[in-house]
Amino acid sequence: MTGPRGVRVDHGVVSGTFSLDGETYDVDNNVWVIGDDEQCLVIDAPHDVDAILAVVGGRAVKAIVCTHAHDDHVRVAPELRRRTGAPVLLHPDDRPLWELTHGGDEEGAELWDVDLADGQTLTIGGAAVTVIHTPGHAPGAVCLYVHDLGCVFTGDTLFQGGPGATGRSYSDEDLIKESIRSRLLELPDETVVHTGHGPDTTIGAERERLAG
Repeated sequence: MTGPRGVRVDHGVVSGTFSLDGETYDVDNNVWVIGDDEQCLVIDAPHDVDAILAVVGGRAVKAIVCTHAHDDHVRVAPELRRRTGAPVLLHPDDRPLWELTHGGDEEGAELWDVDLADGQTLTIGGAAVTVIHTPGHAPGAVCLYVHDLGCVFTGDTLFQGGPGATGRSYSDEDLIKESIRSRLLELPDETVVHTGHGPDTTIGAERERLAG
């Protein structure tokens, strides 16, 4: 689907690892880029900067927007920032997770640049991207709703088949279910859900699954 001024969603998949609580897993992450022919937003920064830039395709990156701070979503964010000059945006509640990968106040640590906030609106090519704080998978997890494109980028909050994992540090099963019920299921049923891993789904399809 194409929105205002030719705004569109481009997609790639990159492979790497996810580590937390002393365990490491092989994972494939979706790379989502939203923008027009001239500029774009990159959603998350998993594994491989060159692969992300291949999806960007030479456009100016206006921001690197992180859905949450698990290492498979932010590991190459500082390098992507250096390569593009774009700021990194993250909800501040995810600082503990960010620090596990990039450090905190110590010398040599690299923080993000701009705090995300619930209800905040980012604009790219005339399309509005609304930040929805959806804690549960991570304290600062956010989803990004683009009304003009009829889609929402859910990171690891909602997948085809239900909520994201909550069996690790900084996660909460009851909270993620409440976030989905109160924030995401308010969206139209036809809204396409672009996830952090795996295939797309729709709000309507997941509403039926969560009700079952």
